[in-house]
This record gives sequence, structure tokens and C-alpha cells, in this order.
Amino acid sequence: MANTFKNALARNVGTSATTVYTAPASKNSICIELDLCNTTSSGVTADVYITSSANNYYLIKSAPVPVGGSLQVIAGQKIVLSNGDTLKVVSSVASSIDVVGAILEDV
Repeated sequence: MANTFKNALARNVGTSATTVYTAPASKNSICIELDLCNTTSSGVTADVYITSSANNYYLIKSAPVPVGGSLQVIAGQKIVLSNGDTLKVVSSVASSIDVVGAILEDV
């Protein structure tokens, strides 16, 4: 079984939840990095959560992302995503957040 590194990318995330990554069926994945960048000229807040078995589990809730700045949501720790789990991001402002994540798949 070979491990595969994947990027989890989303652009212009807004007020509707955006799925950044979904763990494949019959596999576990590890999110080893997740960064949010505010692409607007005003401050925003963001939520990041995992949906598993129809329940939401928040990693951050209403966290501020400064103007022109970024927020490292996952850095230094690892989040395991079981098969079918989804990693989602939502912002307080339309089209305001870009997301970059690093995933190790098939672990």
C-alpha cells in the first residue's frame, strides 16, 4: 500500500460551506497542514470542521483571519480523516478565503 501526498485546495470560499477534501472510501488520510488566506481588504472570520457520520466537529469556529493575512489551522499536529470524512471551510464574507492543505492519503 503506497502513501500518496495530495493538495487540498479551495479558492474564494465564502458564506456557504466548501468541501476542501473528502477521504476516499476504504482509506484513511492524514491532514498535516491547513492554511487559510484572507484575500479581501477587510477582516473575516472562518470556521473549519470535519463532517463525519452526519455530525460536524469544529477545528476552529469564528477564528479571525486578518486583512491580507493567513491562519494556520493545522500545523505541527495531524488530523486523521476516516473514509468518507469531509474537511470543510466557511467564511463570514463571500469569496474571501483561499485554502491550501497537505494531505497524506491511504495510510
